[in-house]
Amino acid sequence: MGIDLSVMDKMMPKAVQHFWRARRAASKSQKSRGVTDQGNRSGVTAGKNLDGFVKMVRDIIAANGVKKSDIYTTGRRDLTIPGFYRPTKNWDLLVVTQSQLVAAIEFKSQVGPSFGNNFNNRVEEALGNATDIATAFREGAFGESGRPFLGYFFVLEECDASTKPVEFTSQHFPVLPEFIETSYAARYELLCRKLTQEQLYDAAAVIYTNQEDAKTGTYRTASDLTSPHRFAASLAGKIASISGDR
Repeated sequence: MGIDLSVMDKMMPKAVQHFWRARRAASKSQKSRGVTDQGNRSGVTAGKNLDGFVKMVRDIIAANGVKKSDIYTTGRRDLTIPGFYRPTKNWDLLVVTQSQLVAAIEFKSQVGPSFGNNFNNRVEEALGNATDIATAFREGAFGESGRPFLGYFFVLEECDASTKPVEFTSQHFPVLPEFIETSYAARYELLCRKLTQEQLYDAAAVIYTNQEDAKTGTYRTASDLTSPHRFAASLAGKIASISGDR
């Protein structure tokens, strides 16, 4: 059975536009109420800026054979599944069909100016979530489910602060050579690349976009391996193979 990615080209530009428009709307709303988040987090705390990407992935899953009623996305209360190192974890998108956990996907973003303050937190979060769900699966937390598809989708603001090389220190041992003279944009691509190469996630994508892209919906990628198209193809293949078995 072939895979269907036809909705992606239509929905990716709209998702990028929504990302920036939702951030601006949240910022304006907070300013009108006299509230200002530290670190320019007003768009993040609104919790809606990634909805366009979530809807796009939902529609890709539906186009490849899963009923929309079996796809659980942000805004619903039934996005929680068991963990191993913690009682439960709330994901951004789940696919549960016929009592089988088919997919769990996390959507994250980061905008300036505080890239350095948040990069390590994002890395630790991604690693922890992957370890938690993999161990929970091994221990039978999801019943008769096969190994679920695990996805990580990241949106990064492309600006001077995220694209220029960043200095670091390691007093006792040398860092791995691939991190030398890297920007935060490059480090996020390395993160997504390693998450898939080490089989912690089935697919991990990172896109770069700036505020001017709110007009056009354009974005950039760093490699095919960490592109949204590779992410979508991997996910669609998983969904199509399961749908074909039923």
